[in-house]
Amino acid sequence: MKRQTSSNTLTARLAGLVYSTCCYLVFLFTLLYMMGFVGAVVVPKHIDSGARIDWALALMINTSLIIVFGVQHSAMARKRFKRWLAVFALAAVERSTYVLLSSLMLALLFWQWRPITHTVWEVDAAWAKALLTGLFWLGWGIVVLATCLISHFELFGLKQAIDRWRNAPQSGPTFRTPLLYKVVRHPLYLGFLIAFWATPHMTVGHLLFALGMSVYLFIGARFEERDLVALFGERYRRYQREVGMLVPRLHRPRR
Repeated sequence: MKRQTSSNTLTARLAGLVYSTCCYLVFLFTLLYMMGFVGAVVVPKHIDSGARIDWALALMINTSLIIVFGVQHSAMARKRFKRWLAVFALAAVERSTYVLLSSLMLALLFWQWRPITHTVWEVDAAWAKALLTGLFWLGWGIVVLATCLISHFELFGLKQAIDRWRNAPQSGPTFRTPLLYKVVRHPLYLGFLIAFWATPHMTVGHLLFALGMSVYLFIGARFEERDLVALFGERYRRYQREVGMLVPRLHRPRR
């Protein structure tokens, strides 16, 4: 009987499962905190709270935080970095490591964000406030639903660790377009955009966050689509022609 390799012993598989579970819990807390941070609800420090400093310095710090997050999040998603990371981490926890580091970068942004509280717009009418607040939560609902439609636990690394714990074979990527993905190619990003921009009180700091994250999402979508074309070829190119990236197409082109 062959001995198990050190990376596939019961202890190693359990350690991988515990590690991935912890990474997922950190992500879950970060996502919930992000909702409160952007919406200025419940959390101790939100987008418009904290010590005030000179607006120019705050602008520089906040822009740097967005750039640092964007570079980390995009660079670690590229195949070249994944190959480098595979030297130090097993494939089963590679996604969890990516999720953990992305969550920590967001936590750094929340912690070091400097408020710029000058008002850009403020809605007074009760119905308008309710509408924008409703849109804000709709955006987050779309984010959560979009992840569930394409395997929530696989997207955030937990399924890979569970499969390894069960000694189940790792499944390769599959191309599917369930529900929201038949309407737009990136419903996850669309949900974020709605959540970032729908607010009854837009401050300069919030505007900077929404603009910076929107730019990152558009850039990230382009990189992601390049990888998807390389992976799925003509099938994804046809999907690009038929379905809008973030805005639904009223008339699909004929094949």
